[in-house]
Amino acid sequence: MVQAWTMIPFALMLLAIAVGPIVAEKWWESNRNKLIVSLVLGVPTAIYLISIGLGHNLEHQVLFDYVPFIILLLSLFVITGGIHLSGDIEAKPWINTLFLGIGFVLASIMGTTGAAMLLIRPVLSTNKQRQYKMHTVLFFIALVANCGGLLTPLGDPPLFMLFLRGAGFTWFMGMLPEWIFTGVILLLIYFFVDTYYYKKESPENIEADKSERVELHLGGRLNFLLLVGVVCSVAFLNVGTIPNMKDHLLPDGSEYHAPIYMKYLREIVLLALTGLSLLMTKKKVRYDLNKFTWDPIVEVAYLFLGIFTTMTPALIFMNTHAGELGLTKVWQYFYSTGLLSSFLDNTPTAVAFHSIATGLPAETMAAIDPVSVAGIPELLLKAICIGAVFFGAMTYIGNGPNFMVKSIAEQDGIKMPSFFGYMLKFSIVVLLPIYVLVQLIFL
Repeated sequence: MVQAWTMIPFALMLLAIAVGPIVAEKWWESNRNKLIVSLVLGVPTAIYLISIGLGHNLEHQVLFDYVPFIILLLSLFVITGGIHLSGDIEAKPWINTLFLGIGFVLASIMGTTGAAMLLIRPVLSTNKQRQYKMHTVLFFIALVANCGGLLTPLGDPPLFMLFLRGAGFTWFMGMLPEWIFTGVILLLIYFFVDTYYYKKESPENIEADKSERVELHLGGRLNFLLLVGVVCSVAFLNVGTIPNMKDHLLPDGSEYHAPIYMKYLREIVLLALTGLSLLMTKKKVRYDLNKFTWDPIVEVAYLFLGIFTTMTPALIFMNTHAGELGLTKVWQYFYSTGLLSSFLDNTPTAVAFHSIATGLPAETMAAIDPVSVAGIPELLLKAICIGAVFFGAMTYIGNGPNFMVKSIAEQDGIKMPSFFGYMLKFSIVVLLPIYVLVQLIFL
């Protein structure tokens, strides 16, 4: 069985992702360098696993976790990248709050990245005549780029990974109370904060905001139909929903004996929808208005190749030694997942804690919650999901869209807080107390 030292490549991979943008910004910007890091850490790990007879674990991790994960992200990235919302309406507090509320809802449907990229430019355009707007971007990161994505596997990458591990598509809707509670509180706080700053605006700014208006216009509408196709594919093209797939299951629950087209039916459909989006969306909408590039999805593919490879021995070790880690309480999983998701990528963090939970003794699991989902007590799965999604907003590096929103806002002339300034001025004082309330009330 694997030893503790085999987790070092995984730790170094996550450390590189967390520290790279801060200490070596220019070097880290190159996707080629990210691929080099992934290969330097991933290839030796793969060779080691094969040499000790655990190549099948690596194969499963890459073929049945990494490939579906990247194809889903690719489809959401391309399809939402073909939708463009433009316009400049009056930036009253209630209108801004409505914008953020819509984004909060859309995040679970089109993913936090898709919703954030769809709405951030219209929000900035709507507020361009106002002097005080940094707070709007901060709440946008929390509501749209993170917390809103809790209700479906499409909402945030860690949820999709837990979906692949057995959580039903509709199971995530069971976190609706936590989602509503967090969303309502954040939107109320934002409304009062924005009202305060609105009253501080000069009469000239308010008048300009009222007079310089452009009607909202939505381009690439066809992509919304393709987005519905993505939702249906993830929800219904699975071994648990297609009878013929069940006939090919092995005793351990895998479907390796199924034909290749059946194993990857969902992914084939997602790639077809992606192709339709590329063919049917006007180039002006995708490339001119949305400034679409392939760099972000290439970056994700390179980084997660290293993550999924180096994560394999780490998951095996944590599962084997779960009983020795002392993690037996729901709140421990919530805060542990949340803490690591704040500074590392929240997807491998969620997968790691799920692996730890699956290694707990049966009596411990039953004591935590007799109801089991995805092989672990339901309460633990909720704690992992909520911790990973919500705490992704605690820093700029907690979730992919955070830095993207920050960068777009800075390009628009908004002076954003530094890495630690964001935490001190916003996430620790606004978000953390709300998350503590979520844990105390619901978990």
